Amino acid sequence: MPNARERLRFIRPLESIQVETPPVSDDWLHEIKYDGFRTQLILDWAGARALSRNGHDWSKRYWPIVAASEMLPAKAFILDGEMIAPELDGTPNFHAIHSRMAWNAEQLAFVAFDILHLDGEDLRTLSLIERKAKLWDLIKPAKGIIQYSDHVEGGGAAFFNAVEKMGLEGMVSKRRESTYRSGKLDSWVKTKCWELGEFELLGIRREPGKPAAAIMARDGRYAGAAAITLPKGVRERLWQRVRQGKAAKPARPVPSAFADDVEWVRPGITGRVKYLRGEHTLRHATVQDFREEGA
Repeated sequence: MPNARERLRFIRPLESIQVETPPVSDDWLHEIKYDGFRTQLILDWAGARALSRNGHDWSKRYWPIVAASEMLPAKAFILDGEMIAPELDGTPNFHAIHSRMAWNAEQLAFVAFDILHLDGEDLRTLSLIERKAKLWDLIKPAKGIIQYSDHVEGGGAAFFNAVEKMGLEGMVSKRRESTYRSGKLDSWVKTKCWELGEFELLGIRREPGKPAAAIMARDGRYAGAAAITLPKGVRERLWQRVRQGKAAKPARPVPSAFADDVEWVRPGITGRVKYLRGEHTLRHATVQDFREEGA
C-alpha cells in the first residue's frame, strides 16, 4: 500500500511503432495523431504538474493547463496526452507552440488520450477501452483547454483517408483490449501521411552501401536529406548536372556534420521530394524527380 503522503511518480510513456498502412481489423481503435509535445499531467495531494515525455517538469510553461487540471473532479490522476497549439479550427500548429509557451500559454491545449491512475487506483492493467471510458468521465464535456481525444473503432483505412484529406499529420491505432506498458510496443502503431514538395538541391552525399542522398533546402533553410532512388536515365542526367555545377561550399547554411563528404552544387536544381507529413526535417524522404532552373 503506497504511503498516503507519497507523491505520484512519472511513468515512462508507451510509444507507438510506425507502420506503412493502418490495421484494418475491428479490434483496433483509431485516433488523430496530434502534432505537439507528449505530456503527462499528474495531480496528487500536493497539486498538479506537467511533465515532458522524459519526465522533466514543464509546469511553468504550461501553467494554464496545470491550473485547469486542478479543477477536474478527482483527487489524484495521471493523464497521458499531447500538448498542442490549436488554430481556430482545432488543427495543431507545431510551429506556434514555442512562442505560445513563452508568451501566450493560455492559447495551448492538452489533448488527453489515456489515463494511468485515478484516485488511488492504478489503471494500467485495464483494457484501453475501459481506461478511455474513465478518462471521458473525468474530463467531459471535453471542450476548452483540456480536451478528450476522440476515437473510432475499426475502419482503419477509411479513417486514414479522412485524416489525409484533412491535411493532418497522421493517425495512431491502438488495440482496444491492450493494457498500458512503458516503452515501444506494437499494441500502438502510427501511420503518417505523405507529402510531395519541391526543394532546392544543395549537394549530394554518398556513403558506402547506401543510396546517394540529396541535401535539400526549402525557403532558404536546410531541410534535411532525401534518398535518390531515381530511374537510371534520370539519375545519370542528375549526376551530369551535379558534375557541371560543382561548388566549393553550400549555397545555404547547413549542419557542420556535412563538412567533407558532400559534393556541393551551384543553385539552380529543384528536386521533387516525397516525405512524411508533419516532420520538422525530411524523414523517410525520396527524390521523385528533378528539374533545372528555366527548364
